[in-house]
Amino acid sequence: MERGTGVSRRTAIVVGGGIGGMAAAVALIRIGWQVEVLERATAFGEVGAGLSLWPNGLRALDALGVGEQVRAHALVETKTGIRDVSGRWLSQTDTHELGRRYGPLVMIHRAHLLDILREAVPAASLRKETEVTQVVQAGSGTSQVEVEHTHGVSRADLLVGADGIHSTVRRSLWPQAAEPRYAGYTAWRLIADTDRPLSAGGETWGRGERVGIAPLPDGRVYFFGVANTLPGQRSPGRELDEMRRRFSSWHAPIPDLLAAASEDTVMRHDIYALPPLSTYVAGRTALLGDAAHAMTPNMGQGAIQALEDAVTLAALLASQPRVESALAAYDQQRRPRTQLIAGRSHRIGSVAQWSSAPASTLRNWLLRLTPSSSMLNALGPVLTWQPPAPAHEAS
Repeated sequence: MERGTGVSRRTAIVVGGGIGGMAAAVALIRIGWQVEVLERATAFGEVGAGLSLWPNGLRALDALGVGEQVRAHALVETKTGIRDVSGRWLSQTDTHELGRRYGPLVMIHRAHLLDILREAVPAASLRKETEVTQVVQAGSGTSQVEVEHTHGVSRADLLVGADGIHSTVRRSLWPQAAEPRYAGYTAWRLIADTDRPLSAGGETWGRGERVGIAPLPDGRVYFFGVANTLPGQRSPGRELDEMRRRFSSWHAPIPDLLAAASEDTVMRHDIYALPPLSTYVAGRTALLGDAAHAMTPNMGQGAIQALEDAVTLAALLASQPRVESALAAYDQQRRPRTQLIAGRSHRIGSVAQWSSAPASTLRNWLLRLTPSSSMLNALGPVLTWQPPAPAHEAS
């Protein structure tokens, strides 16, 4: 109940305090909802890695009211593309033309983005160390969803499952859904200090292996390596040695970045993706971000699609008279787009990870022949997304 108004506020529970969950909380608060964010970790935070924010992501952040803050912590990409292991450019992205057509591409530290979103949510709405154990859909005589967790029970008019690729909400309400599938490759990520600012980022494609580098606003460099491996392979305390073994003979500045890195900054994750779901909604529950459409990172759209989800969900809830009709529209709008992007990202990753010499040579030859304008045209359907018409914001 809103104090002094006599009007009950709609309530929402958001499960998951990552970028998607926090964006959903911000979006719902902006349309007047009361929100509770449940996060099982001991703190609301992101591990150290860089994040590419494409123009559609920046538009979503503008719709959340934090776009300018994000830009203040971001660095505009000025030169990027794909190289071979010798350093020869196979394909360069015309970032000036990209900016003219769609808007800028910027880099930010994931932790900075999450901090900005978290600061837009009242502290009283955030509940850490709270693990969801069961979800009960609205039944006869009630229109609320019930969530059981480590500290009791919460009830709300809406449940948003933003709890990642291994979502408890999805497993609870979508028990027949397929489990995430291994993409065939693992990824190392780290942040490296460097004495000299980099003038260019981008990826380098080898045979069954890749490297990506991107300057960050604080002068450090986000670095990732990808390799075809069996899942579950680990070298505790020696992951940096494994990266150096694989990539130190590649072109500059890759050897120097690996030499400057420290083991305690290295994260390694096998890459999984979620097979397409038949729906993102069930009753008064909506899945968002990786819980709905976890995709491989090859297009840099995973977090951005979660931002789009959050903005779209709130806009539809503000414009539709019933939660159920808003969720039906959310599913209709978001599922085709996100599954299309996920499929495209999977195909790009498959080609990038080709390991045979003839296939890799053919791939590189085709990349050199493809005009930059064709690459930009292909990005159009992804980058031209616009937020739904803004609804009335809560005062």
